[in-house]
Amino acid sequence: MNADQLRALQAPLKEKYRQQPGAAVITLHATGELDSAAIVCKVDTGRALVEAGLHPATGGNGTQACSGDMLLEALAACAGVTLKAVATSLGIAIRKGTVHAEGDLDFRGTLAVDKAAPVGFRDIRLSFDLDTDATPEQLATLYKLTERYCVIYQTLKNPPSLALKA
Repeated sequence: MNADQLRALQAPLKEKYRQQPGAAVITLHATGELDSAAIVCKVDTGRALVEAGLHPATGGNGTQACSGDMLLEALAACAGVTLKAVATSLGIAIRKGTVHAEGDLDFRGTLAVDKAAPVGFRDIRLSFDLDTDATPEQLATLYKLTERYCVIYQTLKNPPSLALKA
């Protein structure tokens, strides 16, 4: 896809959202099913059924997906798609590339070993390894706009209100 094709694809959506701002607000859903015997939660991604379980650092055997890994995978996927869309829009050719997302967890928190240890990621890092002829200035713009428009990045950077309902 080139920049003109991307603009043509998105132009009617942008116009609709300008005219009807409420149409741009969409609620996404995820549902997980609990297993009666094992400590797993099965999540239907719409493409496959993912069975999430305990990370080996919390007693899992490593055969199920870890929800922490899934969070990082969502960040990598979103950042990669956003970067490609921005690069396409800017006319920056990317022959290939890799997106890296990594995060540090202290499992003492989630296992209630140390109440002072945080539950959740302490730090998350995102990086790209790109095969491109883009100039340093173009790359700086590409990264800045990717950070600005990546939904998962912005959600983690500026957390929304979150509620648990019974």
